[in-house]
Amino acid sequence: MTGRRTLLAISLFLAVCGLPYTAFGATLCVSQNPRPACPYSTIGAAVAASSPGDIIQVTRGTYHEDVIIGKAITLTATDTHAVIDATGLANGIYIDGLDNPGLGGVVVSGFKIQNANFEGILITNASSITISGNQIVHNDLSLNISNATCPGIPAFETAEGFDCGEGVHLSGVDHSIIANNLVTQNSGGILISDDTGATHDNLILDNAITENPFDCGITLASHPLYSPIPGPPSAAGVFHNTITGNVAQHNGYEVPGAGAGVGLFSPAPFTKTYGNVVTDNILKDNGLPGVALHAHAPGAVLIDNVIADNRIVRNGADTEDTATPGTTGINVSGGDNGSGAPLAVITGTLIAGNTIQQEDIGVVTKTNSFTAVHLNNFFGLTTGVDNLDGGVVGAQLNWWGCSGGPTAAGCANVQGNVTFAPSLASPNDPDADR
Repeated sequence: MTGRRTLLAISLFLAVCGLPYTAFGATLCVSQNPRPACPYSTIGAAVAASSPGDIIQVTRGTYHEDVIIGKAITLTATDTHAVIDATGLANGIYIDGLDNPGLGGVVVSGFKIQNANFEGILITNASSITISGNQIVHNDLSLNISNATCPGIPAFETAEGFDCGEGVHLSGVDHSIIANNLVTQNSGGILISDDTGATHDNLILDNAITENPFDCGITLASHPLYSPIPGPPSAAGVFHNTITGNVAQHNGYEVPGAGAGVGLFSPAPFTKTYGNVVTDNILKDNGLPGVALHAHAPGAVLIDNVIADNRIVRNGADTEDTATPGTTGINVSGGDNGSGAPLAVITGTLIAGNTIQQEDIGVVTKTNSFTAVHLNNFFGLTTGVDNLDGGVVGAQLNWWGCSGGPTAAGCANVQGNVTFAPSLASPNDPDADR
């Protein structure tokens, strides 16, 4: 991904979202060898002494802290050797809007953040946050693999299992940017959920998310809304988020069904994940399909999501009630009622312009509705589209691996109720098979 494209994407995002937090303040310095020009020996002390708009610069060294931020400050490392080591602590950095209503305008950049019990970076109930250029490594250490629990995780994180919070977790967050980070060797990569409020209009851009063994590279999942007062379950929603330019490779591989490259999930009747865009990502070698869209109950809302222009290679088959017949590029599944029919109806899914190769099946659907699958490139696949049950798949204008379309020898075929004519006579992108 070029720097020029990255800058353009951020510029457009900021132009739309605005920059309400523009105050400029003092610069504070943190060093393991304090001196008059750099008087703070811990990051937490500098945060406590700061005011909104201040910049905190952290010099090289290893800081054994759980840094909690509740004001609009910029926290930046002066070089690549500034490490936040949260061994034995909850998180590396917690941007806490849950206890600081109206929090926004926080920037965190340049750190290596490691060894937290839960998240490397946790953000709750905040706006206009920027997390850029960090290495988020080997967090989620409280995960109990044998029973998929996270002992000690806060009650407001309502549905953690194998993710255990993940490397980066956004909950109740809007109009924020997570860009150019390395997220590796955590339980899972980046989690976007709604445990504490709606999470929407965020940009997940140009991150490298690799070798996170127990969950997806990027997860967009609607969870039960946290409330200390008992009542009927509800969800705030995960919507209008853009996932673009990321590499999600070799995630969710440690146990069967652990994780996709990108997963969009609505597990219960009241949950809602909708209107998100997954585009221009590289999704390779993940334990589940490159992109997995799962709804597991009647009334679950998983609608109007766009999967476009991704390169999807050599991922796994889906499992359990969303099982696919083989390794799969993209799976759109409403679960299973025990008789092979979907439980949930998933509407408005658009799958376009993707290049899918080295899979058994390009796109699998199981939902009683229409799914649009157009202008994709299927290279070397046995099956381009497999509609397991229910509605119609409109799959016109795809490249099926040869010019004759699904009925020709050597082309990827179709299974189930799939409309495929006309087909493309050549790949949608001439450089796609590379």
